[in-house]
Amino acid sequence: MGKMRVAEYLAAFLASRGARHVFMVTGGGAMFLNDALAHANGLAPVYCHHEQACAMAAEAYARVTNTPGVLNVTTGPGGINALNGVFGAFTDSIPLVILSGQVKRDTHLVTTPVPGLRQLGDQEADIVSMARPVCKDALTLTDPLQARAVIERAWALCQHGRPGPVWIDIPIDVQSAQIDVDSLAPWDQHLPALPGVLEGNALDTAVRKVLARIAASRRPLFLLGTGARLSGQHDNLVRIAECLGVPLATGWTHDTVPSDHPLFAGRPGTIGTRQGNFVLQAADLVVVFGSRLNIRQTGYNFASFAKNAHLVQIDIDEAETRKPTLRPHEAIVADLRILTPRLLHEAPHCATPSRFEEWRAWISRTKARYPALETRPRPWNGKINPYLFIEALFELSRPGDVVATGNASACIIPFQIAPLARGIRLFSNSGSASMGYDLPAAIGAACAAPEGARIWAIAGDGSLQMNIQELQTIAHYQLPIKVIVLNNAGYLSIRSSQANFFKRLSGEGPTSGVTLPNFSAVGAAYGLPSVRLDQQDFRESLRAAIEAPGPGLIEVMLDPEQGFEPRVSSRQLPDGTIRSPELEDMYPFLHPEELSAAMPGPAPSESTSALP
Repeated sequence: MGKMRVAEYLAAFLASRGARHVFMVTGGGAMFLNDALAHANGLAPVYCHHEQACAMAAEAYARVTNTPGVLNVTTGPGGINALNGVFGAFTDSIPLVILSGQVKRDTHLVTTPVPGLRQLGDQEADIVSMARPVCKDALTLTDPLQARAVIERAWALCQHGRPGPVWIDIPIDVQSAQIDVDSLAPWDQHLPALPGVLEGNALDTAVRKVLARIAASRRPLFLLGTGARLSGQHDNLVRIAECLGVPLATGWTHDTVPSDHPLFAGRPGTIGTRQGNFVLQAADLVVVFGSRLNIRQTGYNFASFAKNAHLVQIDIDEAETRKPTLRPHEAIVADLRILTPRLLHEAPHCATPSRFEEWRAWISRTKARYPALETRPRPWNGKINPYLFIEALFELSRPGDVVATGNASACIIPFQIAPLARGIRLFSNSGSASMGYDLPAAIGAACAAPEGARIWAIAGDGSLQMNIQELQTIAHYQLPIKVIVLNNAGYLSIRSSQANFFKRLSGEGPTSGVTLPNFSAVGAAYGLPSVRLDQQDFRESLRAAIEAPGPGLIEVMLDPEQGFEPRVSSRQLPDGTIRSPELEDMYPFLHPEELSAAMPGPAPSESTSALP
């Protein structure tokens, strides 16, 4: 390759590894990186209007391509602005490579330390120390001759074990340094050991043990988490379930199992489906594939999660199996990319799907009795019911669509009720769950998705305000994104919590200090075809807006009083303590007799049944 700048070498390396887009905001401290990444063969720059948006876009890009996203920011405030999006990638196990500009070495406190000095270089910030807690690694490239070793390691490390971001901070005089590429020392191929990960005979033994537990159970359940998709093994896990006749539930990554699959058993969680929670709580064996079982999944009543089941958690991160909140009865620390093919190979030798016919029949009856959409629509009050809107929206979905959502209503309602055909992607960020995620995530998804794919950004009104400037990015690149704004007059989840616990409001909507703009007018100002839906019969207007070519914005005027239903709702007792119910005891609360009748007794023996 001859001689070139370090920045040019890094850009060429990323392109050679399959990176196709880089998300950036240009800045003086990163100018050589900006130039190299913008003009490298095979790389296309995507310029957002805030570094936080760039990070979120890169994170979503990695989700859709299942390859690392690439982010480029400048020194000081540029890197600091990106941290929230990088944190989301860290919590959700999404691989990123971040290249940040930094002041030159002789004015950088890392290489020229002065005790007590807060800043030496212009716009200098110790971004590595800030980024390290939310990255798999963060380091400063101070030696141009280490460029190859550092970038090779970063690319491998961000995908090694549990994926996540790796941050490389690069002083401007290192970016610009000329290097002889052929003389660069390669990376030594050393990666940190993965604590507790089973391999070889130990892994084979664990696989056989799981199959033996399934064979001995009467009500087994597979729960597929984000790791099932990140590992690329979600389809194989469905095949294993089909071979064994084991029902499938989904934990947050609901697009891993089509909603019409005969083994689909629901979406358990604190704001999941009642049917999914009934199934989880009735199971006598729950095998968890690639879910960290966070609090949104389990609720705060940890002891009652899967209360009748032997809980087996399979995860690549040993720490996730040792949390003080929830301990599985059996932890298998393993890479699903290795374990799943072995399980698929062994499953046919253990298949007895007829064993679970009664269990599957009970699940079918439960799904019929407690459908995912069970909200009780309030009388028409001039505002659209959000559940009925999301139902209508997803009736227009088709395979190949990619749906990125924000948090609260934009996430909760689709994740509860959206019917997902095979080939539809639906995701949000669950760990950071930041407001402002929706719009940038859709931008990243649009860059990653195949030509012809439709992209939906489902955003709450409050969330959209956090990164509303990215409407210009959509308009500039003419990305095929429909921005669907759920306008419920502020922060619905905050409003609900405040009304529940305090009986008074603050900072949640127009009457307590938070007002929001006319989003359809804002969309039009950005040059996007925009429409407002505020009529009871909105379906044809929605269809026309969704099927129109190119980008667009759809503002939906929602009933601000419609809460999330069903949901696990904590209750404050007279002494001020908060009681967290069990997952199956969801609001709107069933009569105790109905709840008792809906839940089966202990798992049956070979000759008896306890299924209602």
